[in-house]
Amino acid sequence: MVSVLHQQFLHPPEEFTPIPFWFWNDHLTKEEIIRQINDFYDKGVTGFVLHPRIGIPEVIVYLSDYFMELVHTAVEEAKRLGMLVILYDEAMYPSGSAKGLVVKDHPEYASRGLKMIEYPCDTENEITIDLSEGDSIVSAQAVKKQSAETVDLSTSQLLDYENGKVSFRPPDDDNWSILVFVETYSGGNIRGIHFGEDDGEENAPASADLLNPDAVAKFIQITHDRYYDRLKDYFGNTVIAMFTDEPDILGRGSTKGLKPWTRDFLTDYKQHGNKERHLASLWFHTGDETETHRINYSKAVNKRLTEAYYKQISDWCVSHGIALTGHPAKSSDIGLLDHFQIPGQDVVWRWVAPEDGKALEGEHSTAGKCSADAARHRGRRRNLNEFLGVCSKESPWALTPGDMKWYMDWLLVRGVNLLCPHAFYYSIEGERRSHERPPDVGPNNLWWPYYKPFAQYMKRLSWLMTDSVNQTSVAILCGEDHLPWKVAKPLFENQIEFNYLEEALFLLTSHLGDGKIEIVNQSYQTVIIENGLKLEADSIAKLEHFIQSGGEVIVLTGEHESSTVKGAKVIQSPDNVVDALSRIHREEVIISPACKDIRVSKIVKDGKLFYFFVNEGEENYKGSFSLKEVGRVEKWDAWTGEIEQVNLHRKNGKLVAPLNVERRSSIVFAVDIAQKPLIEEEVIPDFKTECIELDHNWIIDNRRNLVLGSWVQWEGMESYSGTVTYKNQFILEDMDSLTKIYLDLGEAYEIVKVTVNEHEIGVKMWAPYRFDVHPAYLVKGVNKLTVDVTNNRANEMDHARLMSGLLGPVSFEICRKK
Repeated sequence: MVSVLHQQFLHPPEEFTPIPFWFWNDHLTKEEIIRQINDFYDKGVTGFVLHPRIGIPEVIVYLSDYFMELVHTAVEEAKRLGMLVILYDEAMYPSGSAKGLVVKDHPEYASRGLKMIEYPCDTENEITIDLSEGDSIVSAQAVKKQSAETVDLSTSQLLDYENGKVSFRPPDDDNWSILVFVETYSGGNIRGIHFGEDDGEENAPASADLLNPDAVAKFIQITHDRYYDRLKDYFGNTVIAMFTDEPDILGRGSTKGLKPWTRDFLTDYKQHGNKERHLASLWFHTGDETETHRINYSKAVNKRLTEAYYKQISDWCVSHGIALTGHPAKSSDIGLLDHFQIPGQDVVWRWVAPEDGKALEGEHSTAGKCSADAARHRGRRRNLNEFLGVCSKESPWALTPGDMKWYMDWLLVRGVNLLCPHAFYYSIEGERRSHERPPDVGPNNLWWPYYKPFAQYMKRLSWLMTDSVNQTSVAILCGEDHLPWKVAKPLFENQIEFNYLEEALFLLTSHLGDGKIEIVNQSYQTVIIENGLKLEADSIAKLEHFIQSGGEVIVLTGEHESSTVKGAKVIQSPDNVVDALSRIHREEVIISPACKDIRVSKIVKDGKLFYFFVNEGEENYKGSFSLKEVGRVEKWDAWTGEIEQVNLHRKNGKLVAPLNVERRSSIVFAVDIAQKPLIEEEVIPDFKTECIELDHNWIIDNRRNLVLGSWVQWEGMESYSGTVTYKNQFILEDMDSLTKIYLDLGEAYEIVKVTVNEHEIGVKMWAPYRFDVHPAYLVKGVNKLTVDVTNNRANEMDHARLMSGLLGPVSFEICRKK
């Protein structure tokens, strides 16, 4: 394999560093800012998102000269160390209000929405609409009600209104109502950075009207121009991007029942296939076209948000030499990423997780592919995910290092290549700071001394997944704000890679030829469509042309439904999608035995082929995979940095490579088709094993003969978070026949460091806690074993009483020559 690729993998450029959110959440000093940045740097973290957060004292005024002086200190230190900085465009979140400054001098820029007021009527009615200041009537309609939730749109009548008055005489004795649609201030807020400015608190900053381009221009002037004026010399080198976070049209805590709206939006609404009388569909069921009306409304809102908000900010970023990054509000908002130079998403609240099918089921299970595929089909090099926010399990701080690793792998194998851990806390002093979207996943957690391998792991795989093309010819067609997951699940479980392709991009930027859909670097032979996606007529025509040219379309329909696409294969269960695929797709990657927990991304980078396998399950996997290509194979371990040649075996006429992926692990195979493979017959191990069990005589923190068990059961240790030392010894008589020795610690919680005879064997932070002990570290006679176990900080922070310490059983597996 080319040595340059080896070196790039082992020592990737710092552009591939994780870039964590850094919560500025306490009184800030220049000295502490510099100290923490250097601490990041020492752990291999060479970038950060500078994020003002609740807990900053009121004396540090957002965007003031002193605030900007602190920001300058951080950016200057980052430049000195060669680090990267992403600026955050808000005080707390969601973005767009500049901590209420947009609205402060321009109250007309406050966020707005549409409300519906219903007036039942059975005789001639004249209604006076009580309008608040800033309200305006958008439409008044008379509708016939078929039930409390259903309206007959065919009978609706648009009514004139003047001076806030509307009149109507029902033409019959049926159930009629007057519906008045009023544009109004939403009353929404954002979360501020000072105590007293959080959700529901008196001083929560007002949210701005993100559908109003003038309000957004004011936001840019207050925020972006302010940062540039102070930091212009760092833009495009140290400062690489501006992060916008979950812009919320109505704001948090807005008046119930409102729909996103803004001044003069009715024109935009009508331009997306809607009619004024369709407004009732936003609140009532109005027949078979209800969902279509709601989709068209959503498209109108997204189009306006894209033009007014995202495009304005994106244009500003490009003109100032940086990228727009961040993410929209919903996990499936792929269309809203159009103007991001670094498309992003986030994984929060443990909506995605190893348990309960959350890795593959539900809207949030698509978040990783959302940003990755948005980037792939727009020719963007990088895509970002803000992850780990409130992703603990049993209590707020109960995130394990093993689960942290799981989330990294979950994102990386789906194509995310810029990881943004949420979050490193400036301070955890006081309940409000330590429990504001916990846990700290960096310096204030017990795994921080061991963080460098995490940082290097993220760099290596981010490098691998950048400037590479995943080798799939299967696309799942999706909408601008809906990514189908039901048909995706069996593909994941059968190691069949795919990408989400937006209908708009398929229609406007892809090209057909020879039974393929070409878009940027991707080429698709098969398109899968899940029921519920209402295709435009032009999309249907293009898909039928694709089929006629030799392409394959598979449509999942409801029972007794047919496909609107002529010539498509129809399936009525997601489980049938794999069988419906052409054989070439099913055999792109084959593992044996089959396993639903193994994920794969097959990519080409710099002309070389790579298989990237991840184990998302709870059991170790041991098997093999069949190579579709013939060449020299190497195994690259992104965690340890080890690279080794792989000997292939012949099985059923195919070349296969051993595939052993432990729980919470991944492995990369590099295939060089320019070199001949190394082939050998499978070797039957020629050794015998014996076992030494250490089930007694433990010395634990200098206390003798304690039984292994969770230390939360020991008096005084119920809420202890920290490290406990376990010591024991074992005897080896015959050293000559020794070939291998393995230490298995059984159950442990959570970080263990093992030393044998004063030689450090290694550190493991998740099961299996199995170590390869080099025979050179052993002696004939008595050998000393030391195990330092560090538990979860949730016991201290939350009094969670989680399992802690070494539980065992502990044993040595000794391999000897026969």
